[in-house]
Order: sequence, then C-alpha cells, then structure tokens
Amino acid sequence: MTQTSRGFAAHSPTEALVPFGFERRDPRPDDVVIEILYCGVCHSDLHTARNDWGGTVYPVVPGHEIVGRVVSVGAEAKRFKAGDQVGVGCLVDSCKQCASCKHGHENYCPKMVGTYSGKDLRDGLPTYGGYSDRIVVTESFVLKMPDGLDLKGAAPLLCAGITMWSPLMHWKVGPGTNLAITGLGGLGHMGLKLGKALGANVTLFTRSPGKEDDARRLGADRVVLSSDAGQMKAVRGAFDVIIDTVPYVHDINVYVPTLATSGTLVLVGYLGPLEPALNSVPLILGRKAVAGSVIGGIAETQEMLDFCGKHRITSDIEMIAMNEINGAYERMLKSDVKYRFVIDLASLGR
Repeated sequence: MTQTSRGFAAHSPTEALVPFGFERRDPRPDDVVIEILYCGVCHSDLHTARNDWGGTVYPVVPGHEIVGRVVSVGAEAKRFKAGDQVGVGCLVDSCKQCASCKHGHENYCPKMVGTYSGKDLRDGLPTYGGYSDRIVVTESFVLKMPDGLDLKGAAPLLCAGITMWSPLMHWKVGPGTNLAITGLGGLGHMGLKLGKALGANVTLFTRSPGKEDDARRLGADRVVLSSDAGQMKAVRGAFDVIIDTVPYVHDINVYVPTLATSGTLVLVGYLGPLEPALNSVPLILGRKAVAGSVIGGIAETQEMLDFCGKHRITSDIEMIAMNEINGAYERMLKSDVKYRFVIDLASLGR
C-alpha cells in the first residue's frame, strides 16, 4: 500500500521543477515517518534534475539535506518517537552485508539507495527526496539532530557538512594540521568552519579577490589568490591536506606543488575527467596523492552532527519558498548565494 505525498519534481532534463503529487510507501515495522520542515539545496540536486551525470529516474523529486519532525514510528523502530527532531541525508538504505557496510561506510555500498532517483531494495519503488511534505525512511538511516542547533542552518550539514567532515576525519585533520580549502561555496564554507573547530591551520584558495573578510569570518587563517603566481609560490610545500570543493572542471596541477611531502589533495566537488590531465611528476617526487571522497556513512554523519551541536556550527543560509526553486538553481549556477539555499517546506501549503 502507498500514501499520497506532495512536492516539486522535474519531469525531464530541460523542464522546470513543478508541483507533483506522488506515492510513498506505507510505513514498515522498522520505518520512521517524518514531516519535513526544511531541505537544503545542493548542487547534486541541480545536476540530477538536469541529468548532468546520466541515469536520472524521472520524475525526480530532489533534496537530500532533510530536517524534520517524527510523526510516527513502526512497531520495531525503537530509537525515535513522535515529536523528535531528525535528519535524513543522501542515502536511505544499503545492502548491510558488503565490506563497506560492515565498516560503517554505507555511502560506498554498491547497492546504496539514494534519497532520490533511487530504487527501494525491498519493493522496487522509486525514492523521492526532500522537496516534499514528508518522507518514510528505515530507522537505521535516520539521524538525531542535536538539541539547540538551529534546524534551518543545520539542514545543509546532511550533505555539505558530511562531505567535508568525512575527508577531514579520514586524513586525520586536527590541531596543527595545515589544511587548505579550494573554493568558497556551500562545501567550502563548511570546510572552513569545521577545519577551524578541529584546531587546524586553515587556508582558503580562491580565484576571486575580495573574499578575505568573509573567509576569515568563517574560520580561515589565511587567504591565497590561486591566480597570483607570487602568492602560490609563497605556499609551496605548505599543506598536509587540501580539500578541493570546486564543482566544475578545473586545473588541479596548480595546487599540487603546495602540498607538503606525503600530502593529499582530496576532490569532493567535481565528478568527471580532469582537464588538463594530472601531471604525475610532482606526485612521484614528493610522495603526494590526489584522492576523492563522497559524503560519509551513517555513524560518521551522526558524529559530525554531534560535533556541530557541541560547537554550534551551522551553514550560512538563505531561506526560500518551494516555488522559488527554479530561480535558486539559476542563482546557484552563478554562485549567487551565501552559502546554501534552504527551502521552508511550510511554503508547500501556500
């Protein structure tokens, strides 16, 4: 059996998102039914709606930075109760049997089910995301929101936050680490905040002059203009870790010389072939690495939320109504937001 829900959906790569009625499954014994209060707007939402990466299942209801309130729980769901404030991120199920799942990395499971444009492992129904009034999610993929954390600003933590947190943890960023963040957007501004709270020495790489004041407010100790050869030469060999958040094809070769010996540059923003090609010489001569990372597992995401709750870290946001989403997509392509749009789902009723 299914239940009718309301949201906004794209019906093809070239069409705007429009109001959409659709069916969600009736709750299973281990399910949590969530009234969605806020949903962040991620670059992945836009890319999926426009099928930039291929494989989008239409109609698609995007949204995987979901914060809401529990409406009800199944008989076997024990971790939550009606009224709890909860979150749902980029995945809503996995096989639970593979090596990745057993190590808490459900995000790398070959059968990982995305919050939208995916297929339920049990009934085969399509998954629909957070641009909607409610969602039904297996309890083990629901996250507890920390008490006292602003829910509107916390919504982007469910993707932007964990996308930055996971590589920070994997590459052991902490007190004394020399960390650089490339790009000051939805991901980059979270990297500055989290890196600073972890005790790292934080630098922002940017191609745009005039961002220094904002970068320092967000946690940067230093700002380097990557188009300035003198500034880049001054930080040669400086960084243990660089996290590159730029969401489009760009030359990463300019950043590799700024890595220290055994340093790592981690790509988190761009999916696709590198242009120009990566020059392996400085990698080999300096035991440097270029790596990639995507979101994080459920336990790691809860760890990130708890850390943000302790340090009162949220995203800098601009609130929009649901019917403003198409304009928000166009503004996002122009980097015309500081630093994340968040949809007020109460606007669906207006």
